[in-house]
Amino acid sequence: MKLTILGGGGFRVPLVYGALLADHAEGRVTAVTLYDTDSDRLTAIARVLADQAEGVPDAPAVLATTELDEALRGADFIFSAIRVGGLEGRAADERVALDEGVLGQETVGAGGIAYGLRTVPVAVDLARRIARLAPHAWVINFTNPAGLVTEAMSRHLGDRVIGICDSPVGLGRRIARTLGVDPERARIDYAGLNHLGWVRGLHVDGRDELPRLLADPHLLGSFEEGKLFGTDWLQSLGAIPNEYLHYYYFNREAVRAYQDAEQTRGAFLRDQQEGFYARMKDPTAPAFPAWDRTRAEREATYMSENREVAGVGERDESDLESGGYEQVALALMRAVARDERTSLILNVRNRTTLSVFDADAVVEVPCLVDANGARPVSVDPLPYHAVGLVTAVKAVERAVLDAAASGSRATAVQAFALHPLVDSVSVARRLVDGYTKVHPGLAYLNRP
Repeated sequence: MKLTILGGGGFRVPLVYGALLADHAEGRVTAVTLYDTDSDRLTAIARVLADQAEGVPDAPAVLATTELDEALRGADFIFSAIRVGGLEGRAADERVALDEGVLGQETVGAGGIAYGLRTVPVAVDLARRIARLAPHAWVINFTNPAGLVTEAMSRHLGDRVIGICDSPVGLGRRIARTLGVDPERARIDYAGLNHLGWVRGLHVDGRDELPRLLADPHLLGSFEEGKLFGTDWLQSLGAIPNEYLHYYYFNREAVRAYQDAEQTRGAFLRDQQEGFYARMKDPTAPAFPAWDRTRAEREATYMSENREVAGVGERDESDLESGGYEQVALALMRAVARDERTSLILNVRNRTTLSVFDADAVVEVPCLVDANGARPVSVDPLPYHAVGLVTAVKAVERAVLDAAASGSRATAVQAFALHPLVDSVSVARRLVDGYTKVHPGLAYLNRP
């Protein structure tokens, strides 16, 4: 099988390739094509992959190219992990928002909207080209904002595009480990949108173990989300939120922490990765060790401002282990390619799963996956407090999609103004002005 990775010069690509190296079963991926617009980054990541493949006799062959059509033709699976505007764009998204006193995180609030407005037109163009050049390929989307981008692509690819995220599976594993349960035996009751969902149950052999966790303050406060949100708040919710809900539940504190930080997350990653890619221009530099050291630092500092707000120390070692989105992607490809039925939490079209959404809205829910793709399973309705958040954010996503299609500045303003974390239409207008000033790619927002 051929796997094409769009954004093949991206820093996290070696995680995907590492997962492929461990798969020796029949029907596995045997050829990987890396596509990127940046040839220097492509060369650097190809070097890392060559180091990884050393000593593995059946390692998938790697081809790097800057020709998109060449990369797409003949692909069985296409993994989309592009970053429109690069990390410089992410840093600008954060700074413009923080200057207005609102959150600039890349998937949540103003930063996520700006990133979506830049990314959706590119993702739609990719979807159209995939439909023309590789109509039978399955597209696995990890491009952020993952739910929004998956919905944009689904309008051209239907159910053949599936969004993935490592947050829900990571949360489920942490809960299972805390309860002394084998994560592989647990069925997670999770529902919402990407980066906006809740675990409402963790079932093992027909028994829901989550009430045991919620009833024990010591257990509840012993893992990442318990420390981040606080035991009292989790007990009052009766559920465990995705870590990204910290931006909603503790928004003022998070914004203040980001404003006080010496460097935003995007600026930190930009500088860190610029250093890595610069080192890779030295052909004698050891590629994989340099990449792995950079990766470890990246993971250790993940959501550091939020943990500071909560008074939480460094991340637990178990939270730094790999086995995140690359394992979700591999499990998804295996299930589809080999017709190995499995259950995964994915971003797919809603159909009738959550009654507050229409059939085409992309939601993040448990799915059954086999050769026919991913089908969402029935879940309990969301409580009212969750309904309010997810419907408001879905309205924002739809406004982003409309603005991207029409080029309407007024619709872009509406997207910002409707978001729960942007509290003023005046601020929304200034955000659109600020983002169009720093991002040439938003020049298309020039209609009323």
